[in-house]
Amino acid sequence: MFVDTEEEFDWTRARRRDETSVTAIRALPGVHSVLRGFGLTPTYLVDYPVASTGYSIEILRGILDAGECAIGAQLHAWVNPPLIEALEPATSFAGNLPKSLEYAKLSALTLAIRTAFDVQPTIYRAGRYGIGPNSEAVLDMLGYRIDTSVRPLFDYSDEDGPNFIHEPATPYWAGKERRLLEVPLTTTFIGHLGNMGKPLYRHSGRRMRSALARTGLLSRVPLTPEGIPVAEALEALRALLDTDTQLINISFHSPSVEPGHTPYVRDAADLKRFYGWFDSVFEFLAQRGVSPISANEILVAADATR
Repeated sequence: MFVDTEEEFDWTRARRRDETSVTAIRALPGVHSVLRGFGLTPTYLVDYPVASTGYSIEILRGILDAGECAIGAQLHAWVNPPLIEALEPATSFAGNLPKSLEYAKLSALTLAIRTAFDVQPTIYRAGRYGIGPNSEAVLDMLGYRIDTSVRPLFDYSDEDGPNFIHEPATPYWAGKERRLLEVPLTTTFIGHLGNMGKPLYRHSGRRMRSALARTGLLSRVPLTPEGIPVAEALEALRALLDTDTQLINISFHSPSVEPGHTPYVRDAADLKRFYGWFDSVFEFLAQRGVSPISANEILVAADATR
């Protein structure tokens, strides 16, 4: 379980430097207690506003000091110093920045996390999943061991972002030195044509994809409580487990734990469904004998097989 632990902003508008409020972090302990109730040790991938705000540090520090989570990094380039790049869609993907600037921003974030939490972060996700050609080298220079930015079956190239359509869904070593473990987010296909999902999706436009989903023939399902009905999530999990999937990566954004900050949780009814999603999904996984694993345990297991 990875949580994009970040500021609140208007998802419908262009990104701004001044949207740095992190008030939703105050509601994070509630959902954390649910995750812990199912035995999970989540990784909170904190960005610069979270790592530089007193009350968000205090809340997360309490969870960390109790041994109930790991703290990683998430780079939102538009609110992370140095703030010298032009604000435009392409630069919201940190991997599009010059290598020196991507390094400078991640270095500043790493220092902020180390100062706030007395830990050296080794787990990373690029905001907007925006890794680029220099990201692996930058992460390696700063001592990161896990990246979880790859979102298989998604394509952000219409905004000058990365295209993950062809990326594998299972963990793999990135870079020549094989020091950085990529742990992709979990996405799969459901529907009558699920077994043909990848080639169909690759060669279909948006209209065709929408038609396939409406008819129940083929739907792409990322494992998140945000915008994914629990029935679809459970069907996706059945498909994954029936094909002997060994690792399932679930994530969400921290502002969703309080109504009004994301399109997924707009009111109390949405929040109730959000919590209910976790109950249904983790009860199902427990019944199928799936055990929780922390990010650090994944890395230890991967290192042991090198």
